[in-house]
Amino acid sequence: MASQEEKGGRVAIVTGGSRGIGRETVRRLAADGFAVVVGYAGNRELAENAAREVTANGGRAVAVQADIAEEEQVAALFSEAEAAFGGVDVVVNAAGRMHLAPVAELELAELDAVLRTNVRGTFVVARQAARTLRDGGALVTFSTSVVGLAFPTYGAYSASKGAVEALTLVLARELRGRNVTVNAVAPGPTATDLFLDGKDEETVARLASQPPLERLGTPEDIAEVVAFLASPAGHWVNGQVVRANGGIV
Repeated sequence: MASQEEKGGRVAIVTGGSRGIGRETVRRLAADGFAVVVGYAGNRELAENAAREVTANGGRAVAVQADIAEEEQVAALFSEAEAAFGGVDVVVNAAGRMHLAPVAELELAELDAVLRTNVRGTFVVARQAARTLRDGGALVTFSTSVVGLAFPTYGAYSASKGAVEALTLVLARELRGRNVTVNAVAPGPTATDLFLDGKDEETVARLASQPPLERLGTPEDIAEVVAFLASPAGHWVNGQVVRANGGIV
């Protein structure tokens, strides 16, 4: 447990913080002076590497394992943040699962797995955030621009993220009077392992050409949006879905 001298300052929990957008968000929030709890599901080495990178640069970070769909594990994740750093100011739920298949061919076990992580997991994290975040805090959930773009094979993933958007907007209104913001970030095609997995070069090139900016997004692009929403500068943005996608319509 940290001493009182080690506590203080703003504290962020980032689920899915071991890789992709989550890891870049850890870097970005640490650069803004946050102490960061790197939440991870299974890859301890990557998560601890992310935390070590922060501490090597003079910041404060710890890695904590938690299945976001499990109530007790999420409660323990928040308790670890409070024990290590004194409280929680920002929660970024970047953990997610994606499985692509046409609706007619999707195995229901795959659907259940996607919904468990993306819907139940987001709900469990959001509920704990609503109970825990300090005055001036922020919760950032993750949707996807595919909710509006309706790409084939994204049925299960889009459905799960549509639920995330609905939950986010409701929770923002339920927290009236708390001075806590709740927003969703909805990336477009972004060059992460999760996005690139299983796609051939032609598909990637086609998707990269769709935004008027004519490129894929990067994890850094999305982390900048998250950092804005987590900052005092972004605190007047509340109950919104921010479609960070380079202008795809």
